[in-house]
Amino acid sequence: MTDSPPQSADAARKRGSWLRELVETAILTVLIFVAVRFALQNFRVDGMSMEPNFHNGEYVLVSKLDYLFHGPQRGDVVVFQAVAALRPDSDFIKRVIGVPGDTVKVRSGRVYVDNRPLNEPYELQAPDYNWGPEVVPKNDYFVLGDNRNNSYDSSKWPTPWVARKYIIGKAWVVYWPLSSLHFVGTPSYGKG
Repeated sequence: MTDSPPQSADAARKRGSWLRELVETAILTVLIFVAVRFALQNFRVDGMSMEPNFHNGEYVLVSKLDYLFHGPQRGDVVVFQAVAALRPDSDFIKRVIGVPGDTVKVRSGRVYVDNRPLNEPYELQAPDYNWGPEVVPKNDYFVLGDNRNNSYDSSKWPTPWVARKYIIGKAWVVYWPLSSLHFVGTPSYGKG
């Protein structure tokens, strides 16, 4: 009879240990989920405005941490809430062309920043319109799609600027479909 109490105490300890491990695993899972949601967001490309670099239906992971300590740089591909485009419930993906203080204009198929043609090393469809010149205000950005003639972007919006507070993050990796898997680079994008 003296053997029975230790077995039930041992069984209670095992149950308590199993329950503690279950709770610890659940808490760790929630913490990892929250950390990933804080750092990354997925985005589905909708439309052809970023062709040939991003295609309709592709899924992109967006880094929400890249701009914690500095703003977007010229050439970055960003995802943002489309408030300036009068679509505040939509997110867009575009390339940063002008940063605060830049004077941007488009003339005869060329984009100019501070009166110098912008060196755009990626393939794109040159614009067939003129725009500007306009100075990008403080805390705002001028963005264009890579497929310039088929992009609803800063050159066409009533207010051409994307406020810094509406930028969600920087496009980091195209992950779906798997045949399109690649990291999104920022080109050497100086004035040239």
